[in-house]
Amino acid sequence: MALGTFIHLEHDGKLLLVDSNGNGPQIPIKGRNSSKEGKGWIFRLPTESEVDSMGIKWSMKGRYNLEIGESSTIVIMGQPEIPWPENWAWKDDVISDSCIHPAARESVYRSIHRLVSKVVIRDQNKNILLAKVKRGHFTGCWTLPGGYLDHNEEPKIGAVRETMEELGITIEIDNSNTSIVSQKIFNEAGISFVSFTYLVEVNSNELEFNLKIDEIEEIRWFKRNEAISSASSWFDLEAIKKLTE
Repeated sequence: MALGTFIHLEHDGKLLLVDSNGNGPQIPIKGRNSSKEGKGWIFRLPTESEVDSMGIKWSMKGRYNLEIGESSTIVIMGQPEIPWPENWAWKDDVISDSCIHPAARESVYRSIHRLVSKVVIRDQNKNILLAKVKRGHFTGCWTLPGGYLDHNEEPKIGAVRETMEELGITIEIDNSNTSIVSQKIFNEAGISFVSFTYLVEVNSNELEFNLKIDEIEEIRWFKRNEAISSASSWFDLEAIKKLTE
């Protein structure tokens, strides 16, 4: 069952919410429990006609489908062309109020960037190290070492940690390392990934690998053109091309 199409308008941490009749803006209450108050959802994202009736001009940034139980909702991400809306809801408060419609809370969750940190490891012969992974988004494919950042973890530290966990080798990354930051949304779920990727020069003769057996199937050194043709991730391809050109 389709629930309809709604607009996610966000401006510098503020989100437009309306009530069931389309009246807004509305403000959530952090920690509110709808079941204890004997009510379901009371606030939601607005429809396009409701936004238009408020005189708000906006431009579309993207759209995606939300599957909630047996129902589906289309959410359009929009950029409002207005000054900072002080009387809109703080985006962070929306998730913790269960009187907000699940589609609105899920839309906020989807809008949060997923952060990953990776490494282009290049040896003395200009070969690039790729790992074939056993699990995750790219199971069975060649990728650069790296993974999700922990909470409050600096990207350089995360890249060093992931390389040790996956390959069992210690690398050093500081402000002298060349790096690239990339962002992309890959599918209709609308989840945005941001990747920090660093170039690290090593002497392969000095490395002793200890692979994480439940995650890494094998590793291999590739010539640059071979690495570009073998890597599966868009982030990896962009990093290899730009950091080793």
